[in-house]
Amino acid sequence: MSEKHILEMNQEDSSLGKVEIAPEVIEVIAGIAASEIEGVAQMRGNFATGVVERFGKKNHGKGVKVDLNDDGIVIDVYCVMEFGVSIPTVAQKVQDNIRQALLNMTALEINEINIHVVGVQFEQKQPETEIEETM
Repeated sequence: MSEKHILEMNQEDSSLGKVEIAPEVIEVIAGIAASEIEGVAQMRGNFATGVVERFGKKNHGKGVKVDLNDDGIVIDVYCVMEFGVSIPTVAQKVQDNIRQALLNMTALEINEINIHVVGVQFEQKQPETEIEETM
C-alpha cells in the first residue's frame, strides 16, 4: 500500500460522531472472505507473514493489498488454487464473496477486485504407514 488513509463513512446523522475504517480492516475482511471459497488452497503472503504464523499469530489479511486512490478502492488478492478447479469460476466466486462481505460489513463500494493466481497446490499424498507384524 503506497499511502495509508483512513476511510471516513458518510452518515446521515453525524450527531454521534464519525466512523473511520482503517485499510487493514478491509484487508482482513477480504482475506477471510477469499479463504472461505472452495477451491482456494491458501492465500499468498510474504516471508515475514510466514515467520509470524510459525509463532502462532494468524494473519487474516495475508495475500490482500488494498489501494485507496482518487478513483476509489482497488483490492488485489494473491492466492493459490487447488489443482483441478476451474480457475475462472473460483476467481469469480472470490470476487463476489469479497464484494458482498465488504458491502455488508462496511457499506463500501469497491471499484476493482483483482485476483492474482500465484500457484496451484496439488493434492498431497499421506505416507502409507506400514504395520510391522511381530511373530
